[in-house]
Amino acid sequence: MCRFVIYKGTAPVQLSHLLTRPCHSIINQAFDSRLRLDRRRPMNGDGFGVGWYDSVYDDELGSQPCIFTSVTPAWNNINLTRLAEKIKSPLVFGHVRATTAGSLSLDNCHPFVHGKLMFMHNGGIAEFNTIKRRLQKDLPDVAFDMVQGNTDSEWCFALFLAQLPDANAKSFTSTTLQKAMADTIVALNAYADEFSITEPSLMNFCVTDGESVVVTRYISSKVDEAASLWFSSGTAFSEYADGGHYKMSKADKRENIIMIASEPLTFERADWMEIKTNHIVVITPKMNLLQIPIKDKFYVPPSDPAAVPRATQFAQEKGLLNPRKSLPQPKSPPVKHA
Repeated sequence: MCRFVIYKGTAPVQLSHLLTRPCHSIINQAFDSRLRLDRRRPMNGDGFGVGWYDSVYDDELGSQPCIFTSVTPAWNNINLTRLAEKIKSPLVFGHVRATTAGSLSLDNCHPFVHGKLMFMHNGGIAEFNTIKRRLQKDLPDVAFDMVQGNTDSEWCFALFLAQLPDANAKSFTSTTLQKAMADTIVALNAYADEFSITEPSLMNFCVTDGESVVVTRYISSKVDEAASLWFSSGTAFSEYADGGHYKMSKADKRENIIMIASEPLTFERADWMEIKTNHIVVITPKMNLLQIPIKDKFYVPPSDPAAVPRATQFAQEKGLLNPRKSLPQPKSPPVKHA
C-alpha cells in the first residue's frame, strides 16, 4: 500500500536526507517495511513522486511546485538519486505507490498538482466506482478538468478543489485549506451514505500551498483504526552514525523542522509521535503544529464512557497499520567520532 512523507522546515533540506540516505527512508520502506507489513503486496514498486518548492521565490518561475514522478520502482531510479543529491527545499512531499485503484502510469503518480497546491493520499475510498459518477457531477469545471489520471486519490483532490472559494487563488490561509479538507471528508461520507456503502474509507490526505500544510488521519468508522500516521519535530534532522542512521535533535523548544510520515523514518522511538485517528493536523507558515479532532458521526470523544480501543484488523489487512511495538530494532550502530 502507498505511503508518504512530508518535510517542512525553516531552512531547506537536501532531498537525499529524506529520500535516499536514511536506512529507513520512504524509498527503503517501499521494499523493506518494518512497520506496515502488507503481505498481499509487500513492495511499493508501482511508481513514486516527489514534489518541492524553491526556497527562493522567482517571478519568472512562479510559485508552482516542482514535480518529479516515475513509474519505475523508487529504489531503482538513478535519476532520483542524482536529483536528490543536488536539490534543496524547505517543503517536500514524497510518495511511493502500490496500485489499488487506477493503472500504472505517470498520470496516477502522486503528488497531484493544481496551481501552487500539491495533494497526496494514502488509503482508499470504498466502492469508489459506485460513487465516482456522482462525485464528478458535483465538480465545477476547474476541478473536473484538472484530473489527468484514473485514481480515486486524484478525484478526491478534485473534490477538495471544489470546496475552495477559489481554486485558482494566488494564496490560501491555513484556515481555508483546513476547512476545504474537512468539507471534502464530509462530501465523501455523504456519497457513501447516499449509495448505502458500509465499508470504511481510509482517508489519509495531505495538501499544501507551499506555506501551510494540512493532513488528515481518518477512517469513516467509529470502531476501526485508521492507516498509520506519525509526526516528528525538532531543530535538526541528521545522520548520527554510519549506515544511514538518522535522528531528530531537539536543541531547544523551537520547531525548525516538522515531518509527517506514514511510517517513521528513524528507529529512534522518542523521535516520533502517533497522530490520533480522525484528526486533522495543520502546520502553519510560522511552524505551529495543531492537531484537531474531526467531530462528525465517526468521532468518539476520549471522555465517552462507552469508548473502546479501535480495532486494527481492517487497516492491517490492507497493509496500512501495524502496532508500533512490532517495529524491529536494529543493532546499535557504531557512533561516529570526530
